Amino acid sequence: MQRPPPEDFLLKETKPHLGGGKISGDKLTSTYDLVEQMQYLYVRVVKAKELPSKDVTGSCDPYVEVKLGNYKGTTRHFEKKTNPEWSQVFAFSKDRIQASILEVTVKDKDVVKDDFIGRVWFDLNEIPKRVPPDSPLAPQWYRLEDRKGDKAKGELMLAVWMGTQADEAFPEAWHSDAATVSGTDALANIRSKVYLSPKLWYLRVNVIEAQDLQPSDKGRFPEVYVKAILGNQTLRTRISQSRSINPMWNEDLMFVAAEPFEEPLILSVEDRVAPNKEELLGKCVIPLHLMDRRLDHKPVNTRWFNIEKHVVIMEGDKKKEIKFASRIHMRVCLEGGYHVLDESTHYSSDLRPTAKQLWKSSIGVLEVGILNASGLMPMKTSNGRGTTDAYCVAKYGQKWVRTRTIIDSFAPRWNEQYTWEVFDPCTVITIGVFDNCHLHGGGDKPGGQRDSKIGKVRIRLSTLETDRVYTHSYPLLVLHPTGVKKMGEIQLAVRFTCSSLLNMMHMYSNPLLPKMHYIHPLTVSQLDSLRHQATQIVSMRLSRAEPPLRKEVVEYMLDVGSHMWSMRRSKANFFRIMGVLSGLIAVGKWFDQICNWKNPITTVLIHILFIILVMYPELILPTIFLYLFLIGIWYYRWRPRHPPHMDTRLSHADSAHPDELDEEFDTFPTTRPSDIVRMRYDRLRSIAGRIQTVVGDLATQGERLQSLLSWRDPRATALFVIFCLIAAIVLYVTPFQVVALLSGIYVLRHPRFRHKLPSVPLNFFRRLPARTDCML
Repeated sequence: MQRPPPEDFLLKETKPHLGGGKISGDKLTSTYDLVEQMQYLYVRVVKAKELPSKDVTGSCDPYVEVKLGNYKGTTRHFEKKTNPEWSQVFAFSKDRIQASILEVTVKDKDVVKDDFIGRVWFDLNEIPKRVPPDSPLAPQWYRLEDRKGDKAKGELMLAVWMGTQADEAFPEAWHSDAATVSGTDALANIRSKVYLSPKLWYLRVNVIEAQDLQPSDKGRFPEVYVKAILGNQTLRTRISQSRSINPMWNEDLMFVAAEPFEEPLILSVEDRVAPNKEELLGKCVIPLHLMDRRLDHKPVNTRWFNIEKHVVIMEGDKKKEIKFASRIHMRVCLEGGYHVLDESTHYSSDLRPTAKQLWKSSIGVLEVGILNASGLMPMKTSNGRGTTDAYCVAKYGQKWVRTRTIIDSFAPRWNEQYTWEVFDPCTVITIGVFDNCHLHGGGDKPGGQRDSKIGKVRIRLSTLETDRVYTHSYPLLVLHPTGVKKMGEIQLAVRFTCSSLLNMMHMYSNPLLPKMHYIHPLTVSQLDSLRHQATQIVSMRLSRAEPPLRKEVVEYMLDVGSHMWSMRRSKANFFRIMGVLSGLIAVGKWFDQICNWKNPITTVLIHILFIILVMYPELILPTIFLYLFLIGIWYYRWRPRHPPHMDTRLSHADSAHPDELDEEFDTFPTTRPSDIVRMRYDRLRSIAGRIQTVVGDLATQGERLQSLLSWRDPRATALFVIFCLIAAIVLYVTPFQVVALLSGIYVLRHPRFRHKLPSVPLNFFRRLPARTDCML
């Protein structure tokens, strides 16, 4: 029996103070109710007017400094402007407020020292509170004061209020947590954002034939193929079997394209004139937005495309360009009936087809509150000490969300809530935690730092009860070359609300993927290649957003390297299979005990049940289904109360050998020394040898079954044929119930009537010939 994981790696149920305590049983009564309320002091700096000038030119370069205790935020400055407009919001966490006075100062930017223009004071006890859905607080004009408290020249428009993270000003506000971060780019990198994956299509290029090709060497049979390029994807057909100037292929090439279609499809027809030499016979460029969009299995119309070849020849001292025009016959379409897989189907978050016309209505809403993390490990060193700047990324369907970055904290509190529409309950949401390494711009350069992964959590929606709030602390486990390591814990609140129970139940009878995957299925190798291209396109597009969602983050969330060879994962899958078969093995052992009369009372009861079922065979199926029903009802008492989480025992992460982990983290192709590669190759050969033996044994048993009637062994086949004739005659004249009864009693006979030697049918089967003696 598999040992449970260490207690430190287990899921823990928590009881956070959600929604400010507005809880009624499992139902929450607030709109922002899956997170703990966090109080903030908001300062909206709108604009100023009639500011005095501080130099002879009659102009000033104003900016505003908002100061609360030790925290200080500044607006951008304007050059030579006495009526500036900023429209910036500052948010100060109430938990960190150590002052009773808010000071808003207007200053004039100078090279040596900034000049003081005027300021406004606010007593924190007098600041009003605002709770959405109240309308935003209207800003007011305040007369500036000098250092002595007298009225100064100029006015400043402000709005100051106390609110929570539910305030609409929260996402774009400057936070006091980010007081150590300077620069517009760095501030953009710490804000929360919502991203959308690009809309992906499969592009099918059915290359049928070409006509009137013009090879340079007319005396040889051309070896022609078609090469297609879309972005960084390149595919080619096989060489045409009809070696002529009118070749035929009738071959499909599949690509992944993303809206908006920025890159055209480039087709070239080439002739292989030598092993490493090709001659271009023609080329055409096809814009994708002009292509047909197919929503079902009906083929689109074929089209002839002109392919052109330009040849430059010399006529005396002049160059003359000659253009040859050939044609290629193709069927090109964008497939809207498929779902473009950018995740593994085992934990996909979206299974809808590309075309929106084929989408079914949503069945519910998924709400996730990302509360906080605790016990995070230091991910980098700053000023001689360890630090972590953590943020979360959640991905479900086409919607990605990124929380704000909490600067320099091993126990960050985000308390951000997000919502997704759910179209299929058998989907998975992925939540990852990362360390932001781009706060000072170093990671934007080639070879710069990458955001470090702290861990991730997957939650399958079908394992959640509807309308229940799950509040748990999930361990963040990451596999390193030195072994599995707990990087901390993340606390989440999750609720899956179903809008129509009937629609959700109906989903369980529908195919997992859109019907085009079954009517015109893609091969396994095609799906692997297309998934790789899809993940590359998604990561490239999201990395171009502002602020970017980095390539390493997207690839970790999409589990890009999951298809690579891993000894640890292979062991885990083997023991998973053994776990599935353990039930059958247990039934077999139990039946063997019945046959050997280990417990005579149980064996007698089984005899009585068997006789009843033989006498009344119509009770067999109802008895089986009733038994399964009773088992299901019995197990309901021990049903899982918590969502599943990463299991180190199941993954064999805690027992993996260091060399196996080093192999798993190796690049492809390998970068290890030749002696290590040779050792791993020999180990892989020994494992493959065992698998080869098992596969050979299975093939042997199958060939023995075939040889029963093949007359390969004439005496064995003759014996089997005679036995079949006798059995047919006996079964024709003997009632089936009698045969079944006698067979069952024979199988369940007492051990004193048994022999330790194998049975006659087994001896006969093992003597049948197989084709192993014909193998080299």
